[in-house]
Amino acid sequence: MPQVVCLGIIVVDVWARPVDQWPQKGRLLPVDEIGMGLGGHATNSGRCLAKLGMDVAVLGCVGQDGLGDFAIEELQAHGVDTSGIYRTDAAGTAATLIMVDSAGERTFVHAVGADGEIRPEQLDMDLLKSAQLLYMAGALAMPGFDGAPQAQVMAEAQQAGLTTVLDVVWDATGKWLETLAPVLPHADIFLPSLVEAQEITGQKDPADVAGFLLDTGIEIVGLTNGAEGAWVFTADEEIALPAFEVDVVDGTGAGDAFTAGFVYGYLHDWELERTARFACAMGALATTAVGTTAGIKDYQQVLAFLQEREPQY
Repeated sequence: MPQVVCLGIIVVDVWARPVDQWPQKGRLLPVDEIGMGLGGHATNSGRCLAKLGMDVAVLGCVGQDGLGDFAIEELQAHGVDTSGIYRTDAAGTAATLIMVDSAGERTFVHAVGADGEIRPEQLDMDLLKSAQLLYMAGALAMPGFDGAPQAQVMAEAQQAGLTTVLDVVWDATGKWLETLAPVLPHADIFLPSLVEAQEITGQKDPADVAGFLLDTGIEIVGLTNGAEGAWVFTADEEIALPAFEVDVVDGTGAGDAFTAGFVYGYLHDWELERTARFACAMGALATTAVGTTAGIKDYQQVLAFLQEREPQY
């Protein structure tokens, strides 16, 4: 049985680098590299957790197409349980075009595809409830599932004794809190970026943002802020963490790696600051290679990275 179920968006990424300017209409822009890989919050964090040695299942929806085949095969290659992935004829597998500039910053073009077809009745709830933790991955990018249906599934998971972790994507509709209002009370841990959380709460200061979210019933709020580091808040504790300095190649997937690191530490009953430092190390390592998870190798790599920079870790 899985220790963690990652439920949410499954995406195939096609990336190009470096892209420092848009080509003129009808013109060709040569780049050094173009590649394809697996993306999406559920799959990125799921693969990272599997690399750390955890038993992981991914639940979600892909199309009856070659991209869906690719996504499932990539997950299986990392030892992830894909038995809970539903395949639909209603849409193609979700896909993202990612333009990576010379500094590693990314620009995205995204098709929701089959991620918009997820429904509670499709989910293997027995598999989900057999886990210790449910990661609701990529809220605000699943239009058939966001809001009340998500809240229903998370409430059932909590009633079954699971810890629930929530993360979101940028909401192009601007309905941030309207969509998330029924979901937030059923999240034990919430790990958005600072800018996402600012949009949700209408607050600017990290402490005010966290206070708003903690008041909804969330127990732990983690706010990531890229090269500026991260903050972690509970009702009794506030931790500010600087980012680790690394040579950034591609920032894609850094937030998902942070989430995986946080989940790993939480499930191993680590102290909050140790958990957060491990999560920051995971996020930093994810940026050192092209693609969402290529920079993460295994637990020993992350531990060595931390101990080199913080011998007391």
